[in-house]
Amino acid sequence: PGHHAEKATAMGFCLFNTAAIAARYAQKKHQAERVAIVDWDVHHGNGTQDIFWDDPSVLYCSTHQMPLYPGTGAKSETGAGNIVNAPLAPQTGSDMFRDAFLSRVLPSIDAFAPDLIIISAGFDAHHRDPLAEINLTEDDFDWATGQLMERAGRHSSNRLVSLLEGGYDLQGLAFSVAAHVGRLMKG
Repeated sequence: PGHHAEKATAMGFCLFNTAAIAARYAQKKHQAERVAIVDWDVHHGNGTQDIFWDDPSVLYCSTHQMPLYPGTGAKSETGAGNIVNAPLAPQTGSDMFRDAFLSRVLPSIDAFAPDLIIISAGFDAHHRDPLAEINLTEDDFDWATGQLMERAGRHSSNRLVSLLEGGYDLQGLAFSVAAHVGRLMKG
């Protein structure tokens, strides 16, 4: 994982913020002026938020359990208007996750119209995972992937990158990754 690594600090199993590195690389080498990062890991990506706090060229959207490590990600944390946090209470489940995606994440992406979408794909919100209690299924990750692919088709000529974040139950991780990658491969 990488989303806890801040500008100058490694944190939470993360040495380098892979989503931030990918976003900056795309901006510098591939003329992606506007990059959206969508983080559905159960933990808030405090590092990604920190790095892009005042950068209007990057939209950062996060669904995450709150309260939970690292203790950041309140709705009120908006940076330069480019940070969208959709905190979810423990025991939330599929309906509330999908509602947060439909009401907060997807409209923000549509308004931002990115040249590239990066997914910080953490699968520790799966119901089998021991570290949190959002209780998602692999079908939720399949659905969210499809929603982001649709936005990538609409705004970024299908340019979408997925980076692995957390996931600590091997069976839940395997099912979730298979659903996510399976949806990506369907195109």
